Amino acid sequence: MAGAPATAPGAKTPAGNCPSCSERGHTTRGCPCLKQGRWCHGFLAATLDQELITSWWTHTPGFGVGVACGPARLVVIDIDAHPTPVPERKRLLPGITIDPRVNLSGLTNGFHTIALLAALRGEPSPADDESTLRVRTPSGGMHAWYRAAPGETYLCSTGSGPGRGLAWQVDVRATGGYIIAPGTRTKDGAYTAVGDCRDPAPLPSWLRLELTRTGHLASPDPAPRTPAVPPRARLAVLEAGGGLGTVGDRALRRLVADVEACHLVPEGAGFSAKLNRAAYTAGGLIGTGYLTHDTAHAILTRAAQHARPGQERRFERIIDSGLAAGQRRPFHPQERP
Repeated sequence: MAGAPATAPGAKTPAGNCPSCSERGHTTRGCPCLKQGRWCHGFLAATLDQELITSWWTHTPGFGVGVACGPARLVVIDIDAHPTPVPERKRLLPGITIDPRVNLSGLTNGFHTIALLAALRGEPSPADDESTLRVRTPSGGMHAWYRAAPGETYLCSTGSGPGRGLAWQVDVRATGGYIIAPGTRTKDGAYTAVGDCRDPAPLPSWLRLELTRTGHLASPDPAPRTPAVPPRARLAVLEAGGGLGTVGDRALRRLVADVEACHLVPEGAGFSAKLNRAAYTAGGLIGTGYLTHDTAHAILTRAAQHARPGQERRFERIIDSGLAAGQRRPFHPQERP
């Protein structure tokens, strides 16, 4: 297990530290707390330093315990049981058509949709998987903990909204997020381990396929990590076919890198403006034939998912509008974008 961030006493939200850390929109930029070994900024403060962890909980014994999913290689299937209206069929399992003849009466929450998905694949539901750590949440939901294979990076998602999603009322906690550890108590109750298993099992192959199908797997075939490997933004352009020429290649690569760098700052990084500029530039290149729409959309989507996982509805609008605007103002790479 890697990285323990603190959650606020009696809550599952990250603990603040200085007065600024409790203000909406506060980011790591200019904040000295992380460098000073403080506990704010959620999973960005995750640590394995036992002395530091001891000092945090000595200072505030009521802190809850979170686990940064990315460094721990965790993929947690977060099953909810909220009393909300059931959506239309096409939103229950994204990408899967449910025949109208299938009787869905009695389907009311995430336990049912993840069970339906598992049944379609001939597999047991993660909620019933006794081979891995399962944690009952105070709200009546469940967390099924799994370990990703080395070198694989999975992304977070929320329910079955537009963009990346596994099932209605089923969230995915992975890179860029954290999960509450069993034993943590909030005002609503305790997070309690279920059954005898206390270790996350390897991610089942059928779930890996489903997460890949739904866009959660960010790096299915990672390149070796050597100094010769180009940065992520460069790879995105090269893998998409290159062909932009030195000037255009450099312009788009720089803008895409700026978008991806926003993942280091949860808020206040100018993500929307940077993504819009990158999309506008890509649209201009599309307009002069240096780039295809599908390639540009794939590059921008990859960068946005890296920077803001779980915010598909937001960044899809920015990408689409930016590409459309850019195509109305075509330019050649020799021109200044």
